Amino acid sequence: TQTHETDITEMVESVTWTGDITQAYRKLDVSLVNTQDGRRIRHKIELGDEIRFFNYGKELFRGVVFSLDIGINGKQSLTCYDYNVYLVKNEDTRKFSKVTASQIVRRLCRDFDIPTGTIEDTGYVIPRMIFEKKTLFEMMLMALTETEKQTGRRFFITNRQGRLELLERRKQVRQWVIENGVNLIDAGYSLSIEDMRNQIKVIYRGEDAQTITEIARNNRLIERYGRMQHVEEVNEEKTRSQLRQLARQLLNDLATIDDEARITALGIDEVTAGTAIYVKESMTGIIGGFYVSDDQHNFANGAHGMSLTLSATDDLPRLEYEEGR
Repeated sequence: TQTHETDITEMVESVTWTGDITQAYRKLDVSLVNTQDGRRIRHKIELGDEIRFFNYGKELFRGVVFSLDIGINGKQSLTCYDYNVYLVKNEDTRKFSKVTASQIVRRLCRDFDIPTGTIEDTGYVIPRMIFEKKTLFEMMLMALTETEKQTGRRFFITNRQGRLELLERRKQVRQWVIENGVNLIDAGYSLSIEDMRNQIKVIYRGEDAQTITEIARNNRLIERYGRMQHVEEVNEEKTRSQLRQLARQLLNDLATIDDEARITALGIDEVTAGTAIYVKESMTGIIGGFYVSDDQHNFANGAHGMSLTLSATDDLPRLEYEEGR
């Protein structure tokens, strides 16, 4: 237990605060000058110490020092993660029967001494889940993915003031606008068909040497970009209509143009991974509503800037469950 608090603000040169919708935790990188006279260290900071970061009195981050280094000139850097990092630092083998995803989250947090805040009720009772050597985060994500498939309700895991929270993704009340001449600094937009596949061939080879093949194609994309085929081999027995459905589903996933927008803007504390924003930038054509898939906030010399990767879709991380895998 920590017995005292030390304010190290005046030693800090810069802070970078980052998050990504696919990550369990947020990260804080701190650069500081930890000496007054150039000969001795000013404050001993150790691995496992708790770090809290405030912007204008509002707590943005609370976490643990996971790595640090210091040079002969007293310049020191710290890498800290919020308490959700323990979701990926612990793995286990577990079996759950007739429980909701929120009950799974509560039980795992209790068993691994992870403090919790608000845990919203996910409602759907999952008949059975068996996990072999999965991280706590993987188990939670699989339970939430199963819930979404059954109910359409989407939940996400976050951490506030050192406590894990499970919240439902609801319509965002406040819409942040980022535009030329106001708060936008830079923008870029990229498009790629590198990973596109516009024809899918699904093959099932039965034990009796019978082969069933189903093909799904997007003729419009084939005509425009040329044919690009993906082959999927299926081991477990499926009917022709199940194979057709699988081919259509794969086509749906793979027959897409990858697009990514990146913007740099004046910092807004509330705009983090998972937030919706509205962007108006005419040269790149980034106009409309987007979701932030990852964010980087930089604080230095009294200024706060942010770099965001944007996505047109609200992609919360998903992890499909397969029994015992």
